[in-house]
Amino acid sequence: MRQATRRRIPRSRTVLAVVTAAVLGVAGCDAVGGDSAGPSGTGAERSRPSPSPTPVWDTGPDSVAAVGDSITRGFDACAVLTDCPEVSWATGGSEKVDSLAVRLLGRAGAAERSWNHAVSGSRMADLPGQMERAARHRPELVAVLTGANDACRETTSAMTSVADFRAGFEEAMRTLRAALPKTQVYVASVPDLKRLWSQGRTSALGRQVWKLGICPSMLGDADALDAAATLRRETVRKRVEDYNEVLAEVCAGDRRCRHDGGAVYEYRFGTGELSHWDWFHPSVDGQAELARIAHRTVTAERP
Repeated sequence: MRQATRRRIPRSRTVLAVVTAAVLGVAGCDAVGGDSAGPSGTGAERSRPSPSPTPVWDTGPDSVAAVGDSITRGFDACAVLTDCPEVSWATGGSEKVDSLAVRLLGRAGAAERSWNHAVSGSRMADLPGQMERAARHRPELVAVLTGANDACRETTSAMTSVADFRAGFEEAMRTLRAALPKTQVYVASVPDLKRLWSQGRTSALGRQVWKLGICPSMLGDADALDAAATLRRETVRKRVEDYNEVLAEVCAGDRRCRHDGGAVYEYRFGTGELSHWDWFHPSVDGQAELARIAHRTVTAERP
């Protein structure tokens, strides 16, 4: 029998195959991308950098817009029946207040990157429009304090219903989110209006100013302590508590919203923290306290 002849592979082809394998081997180890498999194994896990997830809440936003009512406009804090946004808890530049914007951005930054779209006398139904205007600045934080005027009506029957209050706040949040999905929102609770009545009624001047029509559902017949007057004031207080539940619930449904947890409602404003013209709206010192509560909430590591 003839012995099978072994086929000889040219030496040049063998060298080419070795070089090609070496090149492919290097590419397979170092080039990770496209459809290429990344490193695997225990050593690879140790060398892979740990991801740093972006926090949902930024404790240092770089711009602030404010929406709300007369409290955020600094009404009656500087002069009788007059707005004074310079001392607003949210965006004012007064050194006596150190507003939320000043505390977050510094005084120069607050002057350049904060905006106050609150309107004295406004109610929850007005908030969506304010949100739309605030969103045009593309702020990183929107501060909200509204609801007192929804309870401060001619009569308790004229107060905004809880259902309408909820619908208004939900619409305001949708308006903001349609324009700015990632902007943060700070929501302050509505103050305890009955507490303000109990403090302010000690002032004869305050009671006279109340007769001009400031929150008649709570402040009307300020000295009356009969059953009807007591029931009226308790009805207003309960409605404010219901509003605060709505604010907390709607805010909780938005991952970039923080409610103050009832801090403003629970704060016991003293006579020094109320306007000495109407003994109802916050004074300069009261505005400073609102700013402190807001800053504490916004900068907390956890809500």
